[in-house]
Amino acid sequence: MSDTELNLIAGSWAAGDGEIENRNPSDQSDLIGVYAQASAAQLDQTLEAARHAQAEWAGYGMERKQTVLMAIGTELMARATELGTLLSREEGKPLAEGKGEVYRAGQFFTYYAAECLRQIGENADSVRDGVEIDVRREPVGTVAIISPWNFPTATASWKIAPALCYGNAVVWKPANATPASAVALTEIIARQDVPKGLFSLVMGAGGAIGQRLVDSPLIDAISFTGSVPVGKGIAAAAVQNLTKVQMEMGSKNALAVMDDGDLDLAVSVALGGAFGGTGQKCTASSRLIVHEAVHDAFVDKLVAGAQSMRVGHALHDGTQMGPVVSAQQLAENLAYVDLGKSEGAELACGGARLDMPHDGFYMSPGVFLNTTNEMRINREEMFAPLTSVIKIGSYDEALATVNDTNFGLTSGIVTRDLARATHFRRNARTGVVTVNLPTAGTDYHVPFGGRGDSSYGPREQGRAAAEFYTTVKTAYISAGKPS
Repeated sequence: MSDTELNLIAGSWAAGDGEIENRNPSDQSDLIGVYAQASAAQLDQTLEAARHAQAEWAGYGMERKQTVLMAIGTELMARATELGTLLSREEGKPLAEGKGEVYRAGQFFTYYAAECLRQIGENADSVRDGVEIDVRREPVGTVAIISPWNFPTATASWKIAPALCYGNAVVWKPANATPASAVALTEIIARQDVPKGLFSLVMGAGGAIGQRLVDSPLIDAISFTGSVPVGKGIAAAAVQNLTKVQMEMGSKNALAVMDDGDLDLAVSVALGGAFGGTGQKCTASSRLIVHEAVHDAFVDKLVAGAQSMRVGHALHDGTQMGPVVSAQQLAENLAYVDLGKSEGAELACGGARLDMPHDGFYMSPGVFLNTTNEMRINREEMFAPLTSVIKIGSYDEALATVNDTNFGLTSGIVTRDLARATHFRRNARTGVVTVNLPTAGTDYHVPFGGRGDSSYGPREQGRAAAEFYTTVKTAYISAGKPS
């Protein structure tokens, strides 16, 4: 058995009070490694160290911080093949997606390296004579980052990079399903010129380490990506200490296909949005709202496309969709297939466990037909390679159906009508809107977030991240009268 991979506690690598195995979801015989689980005492130790390190880091000059973030980003991009292979091996996404994720993570760090030099405040005249006003942003303090398994490097990076950019300390609890990627990123950060204890990795179960982390009065802000129930629990815990929170949670994203849209484009966009990353994306197109005039032709092409997708080992050439992340996730996915059938939906293809040469968690991409927006499969986030087609008779009905959800992360429309596209952009009640593009896929230099049960707190990414990772200070200065 391999040596245990350690946590980074108060600036030093340390074993924990337990360990877990990490196995490849494409092939369960492939043991990736054994990973330490942090103890409660270690978490308390690293929280104390973080507060002291943060004060030191905040005093570093802008260029010194910029150099650190640039080095992290550059190394991630240079090692995208190596670390992307590791990511795909433990998470199950096809190799091209794994490499792309690591490269994108590097871009987050280089973007925020540049932002280190663009922290410019404001000034104003007071309503009082002889008084000037200076407004600037300062670090919020120590930030707890709780990241998911579906984008183990990218999501963590779009939180860690701005946290460090704006002068904060970071205590990171990654998902236990993908510890290898967490250790790899931590090793890169730990080699940089940062104060001891500024950045910590605390791997462990959410109910133990995660809960203790969000309950701690030593945490000034919590950034979380995960499920709605867990997010609500974090918010309830955070309010006890009046801790700042930023949460990205569930979704039920819709793609509206109009009668005037390019049909082949619509099918391509739907397939990529629904089944990319094995459907395990918070931006996945899980509801396909299709105009009746093109419904049958669209469905024929969609089902044919889903049936032709090559499902296989994440690291093998030609794989278009890898396995789901775990046995538990597969069981939940198959339960949703049964639920959809029981609700009266027609399973046109897929939705079944696949027997493969390797012992992994494979299922075929599934398409439900004859569904209504009231069905649970169209109300609940499945996080699976499953999508539902809802037939509608007009643009107005399509927009109303898109908006008929408790969530509000992304939505999209396929249309050639500029007026219709403009109306949709302005009236879709989601934080992200796409036109003739998949609902999945966002840029790193602009805000990301949703509405309703999808998000809570300030936006992530781009310059909008400063709202969460900093606090505003307004200073009044009396210059007096010149002598």
